[in-house]
This record gives sequence, structure tokens and C-alpha cells, in this order.
Amino acid sequence: MKTFTKSLVAGALISAAAFSSAALAEQKIGAVNVQGIFQSMPQAATIQQDLAAEFKDKTEEVSRLEKDIKYYIEKNQRDAATMSTKEKTELEKKINELREEYSAKAQPLQQEVQGRLKEEQNKLLGFIKQSIDVVAAKEKYDVILNANAVAFINPDNDISKKVLEQVSKVK
Repeated sequence: MKTFTKSLVAGALISAAAFSSAALAEQKIGAVNVQGIFQSMPQAATIQQDLAAEFKDKTEEVSRLEKDIKYYIEKNQRDAATMSTKEKTELEKKINELREEYSAKAQPLQQEVQGRLKEEQNKLLGFIKQSIDVVAAKEKYDVILNANAVAFINPDNDISKKVLEQVSKVK
């Protein structure tokens, strides 16, 4: 009886393994390099330009403050020996005021730019996802994996170029 049970369990395991490998063999699996597509998208370059234009005035103002601070620090180092105590105090006060103004503007600007960049990147990732869905449906893929998470994929199953072509059509 004990031998019969072992034989039955072994037979069930072999049947399950054979069935699951047959089921897997019927699935069409592909891979896509999402990061590579993201970097190659024409929309990505446009976003960089748009954000640079959007924040141009604020960026220039922060840059001007950096230059002013640097100038006054160099002036303080260069002319400290010939300046009166009153002049040194006024210059140090000016430097501290500029630093405070810089801090008040630079950090919020950086956070605002990063927030907008993330928002735009999420839009592009949405376009990539839509394009993957379109290509996968057209090519009848059952599973699409991220190519960066796969040790090996047959180049015939890499749909990155097709997805890039599709995402380039999206406006």
C-alpha cells in the first residue's frame, strides 16, 4: 500500500510538471527595455526644453544670486585688509542677506522643478505602457517582461524597437 501511494504521488507530480511545461511552452513571452525607450523618446527631449523655458526666469534669478554671493565673498577676501570695520560688517551683512534670499528661492525652485519633471516623466511612462499594450496585443504576446529584469531574452522576442516606434506616434 505504501508503494502504491508513493507511485500515485510521483505520477501526479510528473503529470503536473509535464502539463505546466506544456502550458508554458504555449505562452508567447516578450521583453521590453523601458528605460532605453524612455531615454530614446523624442518627447523626452521636448520635455527638457519645455521645463527649461518654463523655469528660465526663476533659474536665472537664482543663478544671479549665486554670482553675487561669490563676488561679495571674493571681495571680502581680497579687500579685507584695507576695509574698515564698518565696511566689513556691512559686506558680511550683505553676504548673509544674499545667502538667505538664495536659500529662500533655490530650494523651493528645485522642488518645483523636480515635481514638474516627475509629472512629465509619469506621462511619458503612461505613453510607454499604452504602446506596450498595443504592440503586445498586435503581436499576440501573453507576457511582457522588463528587459532589465531578465537575464536573457531571445532578440526575436525583444519588442523595444516596436514599442519605441509606437510611442513616437503618440503626441
